[in-house]
Amino acid sequence: MRDQIAALRNRSAPWAARHRWTRHAVHVLRGQAQVDFLPSAVTGAIFTVALCAAGWAYGLYGLLGTATGTATAHLLGVDRDRIAAGLEGFNACLVAVGSAVFLGPGHVSTLLLAVAGSAVVTVVTTAAGRALTTWQLPTLTLPFCLVASALTLAAPGLARVWHQGAPPAALPGTSGPPPALSFTDLWHALFANIAQIFFMPQWYVGALFLAGIFAASRTAGTMACLGSLTGTATAWALGAPTAQIASGAAGYNAVLVAMALCGVFLPTGRRTAAYATAGAATATALTPAITALTAPSGGHVFTWPFVLTTLVFLGAGPGFSRLTGRRP
Repeated sequence: MRDQIAALRNRSAPWAARHRWTRHAVHVLRGQAQVDFLPSAVTGAIFTVALCAAGWAYGLYGLLGTATGTATAHLLGVDRDRIAAGLEGFNACLVAVGSAVFLGPGHVSTLLLAVAGSAVVTVVTTAAGRALTTWQLPTLTLPFCLVASALTLAAPGLARVWHQGAPPAALPGTSGPPPALSFTDLWHALFANIAQIFFMPQWYVGALFLAGIFAASRTAGTMACLGSLTGTATAWALGAPTAQIASGAAGYNAVLVAMALCGVFLPTGRRTAAYATAGAATATALTPAITALTAPSGGHVFTWPFVLTTLVFLGAGPGFSRLTGRRP
């Protein structure tokens, strides 16, 4: 990740000094793209279009959250290289979009919580980073998961925040017979898995996100597709409900795991691709467990399976010489 920051700094320093406000806009767009590990303003712009395709309010919440997180990092004096790479914006983007999705975008309370949460998650990011530095592990979306979980757990007990009427019901403990996926369900799932990273279930939104990923990196796009296929296949093999598979709710964590473990935090190669596929399947299998644990607050797993799986697999990585290229 440090190499990524250095490359951005060397490429953009002369231009950025002359265009201060444009530079800030680029940092915000990179923050959007960093949800999928990509420091690309072009990809961030495509992601914004994708969110607007799902609903203009979601696009605005995404930009507002990312801008708030980036501005908070500036005010608190976070390393400018991290800000320039968009690493201080992506958790805030997810907090804001998640607030809009789960609390309703049309409420003043949601807007205020989105802004406050986007600022607070910047503090949580630094705290988590300091804690995980001991093991040389990245924070990933752990700060978002912590803040979003706190919000959704508290919201049903707050009359000025919860506008859904009845509190969330506990999820059923049993599923039906193994699902029968139609061809339509399958290809919807492959795109929806990518869209659900931003909590959007529409396949066409996922197609736009995938286009944005490929615009920045063919490797990242390929791993996103591999992760989506793995998540769908694993969810079907385990008997997840068809509706969850087709909407992407069962497989989106697999997309993030696959991208993280092959090409982002571990080098690209056949062995790391296989390792990433195993991680993607693990995250998919872990998703129902997290869903059951969070059932009293609505069953929102967010990206907990991705975070937990990736941290374990990255933590184990240095012990596997065939992954790192070191001699045993």
